[in-house]
Amino acid sequence: MLHVRSIWNGAISFGLVSIPIKLVNATENHSISFRQIHTEDGGRIRYRKVCELEDREVSQSEIGKGYEDADGTIIPITDEDLSHLPLPTAKTIEIVAFVPADRIDPLQMDAAYYLQAGGAPAAKPYTLLREALKRSNKVAITKYALRGRERLGMLRVVGDAIAMHGLLWPDEVRAPEGVAPDTGVTVRDKELDLADALMDTLGEVDLEDLHDEYREAVEEVVAAKAAGETPREAPSAAPSGKVLDLMAALENSVRAAKESRGEPTGREEAEVRQLPDRKTARTAPKQTGGKKSTSTAKKTAASAKKTTKTAEPAKKSASTSKSTASKKTATTSKSTTKKTAAKKTTARKRSA
Repeated sequence: MLHVRSIWNGAISFGLVSIPIKLVNATENHSISFRQIHTEDGGRIRYRKVCELEDREVSQSEIGKGYEDADGTIIPITDEDLSHLPLPTAKTIEIVAFVPADRIDPLQMDAAYYLQAGGAPAAKPYTLLREALKRSNKVAITKYALRGRERLGMLRVVGDAIAMHGLLWPDEVRAPEGVAPDTGVTVRDKELDLADALMDTLGEVDLEDLHDEYREAVEEVVAAKAAGETPREAPSAAPSGKVLDLMAALENSVRAAKESRGEPTGREEAEVRQLPDRKTARTAPKQTGGKKSTSTAKKTAASAKKTTKTAEPAKKSASTSKSTASKKTATTSKSTTKKTAAKKTTARKRSA
C-alpha cells in the first residue's frame, strides 16, 4: 500500500484520541478510454478554455470559481471566501456515531478508500480502533471534508485495514416514487416456487470468477488493429423466442440453468412415467362389446395377412375369427359365410 499515492492527509478524531492517517483510493478503474480524433486525418481533438467575453484562450492561473444565480448572474467566489467557513472537518475525519452495518442503505454508498496509518505513532491507536470495530460488529459514521465540501462517511474493517466508504447525504438519495408498477399484480404461489427453484439452480458465485468480457473484447479489437489485422467478428447471439407466458419463461429458465451446469432436468424421467399410461388408456380393448371384439379380430386377421409369408395359415386364422364373430352378429355371419364359400370354391378349382 505504500506505493499508492495518498489523496488526503489528516487524522481520525476518536473522542480525544487522534490517529494520523493518509487517505488512499481503495478501487481503480480498468475501463478502456478513447481519445476523440478527426476521422479524416486522425488528428487529436482537444478542448481549449476560452473566455466568451474576450473570445480568447485563457491559462489555468486565470481561472477561478463562480456561482451562477437563478437569473444567470455569475457571483465570483474566491478561495479566501471559502477558507473562512466554519469547517471543523477540514483535516479531520470526525467519528460521530457507531451503528449496526445494516442501518446503512446501500444506495448511500459512494467512493471507497483505505485509511493508512500515518507513521509509527499512529500504529497503536489505529489498531485500537480497528479491534474495537471488530468486537462491536458495528461501523463508524464519520464526517470529513474532501475536494471543497463536507461529506459523510462510514468506517469498517477490511482484513487488517480500516476502510472508509463515502456516503451520500440522506437528502441526496431519491425516493423510489413512481418507479414500481402502479397496477395491481397478483403473483401465484406456483410462480414463486419456480422463481425459488431458479434462484436455487443458479446458486452462488465467487465474485473473483467474474470478469469484464466487454473490456477484453475491446482489447482484442485494439490489438488486432494495431497489428494491421482484421478484428474477428463476435458470434451473433442466438435469437430468443418472445415468451409471453411467465410460467413458461420460468420453467425454461430453470431448465436452461440446469443444463448449463450439467444437471439432469427431469424432463426424461417425466416422459418415462407418462408414456405407458397414455398407451394403456388408448390401446386396452374392451371385452364386453361384441362389435368391438369382431373389429379387433378383423384387425388381427388383416395384420396376419400382411406380415405372414405363407398365405394359407393366414386365411385359416381369418376364417376362424370370422366364424366366431358370426355367432354374435347375423349380418356379419352371412357376409363371412359367403366370402369363405367363395374362397373354398376358388381353392378347389385350382387344385383340380
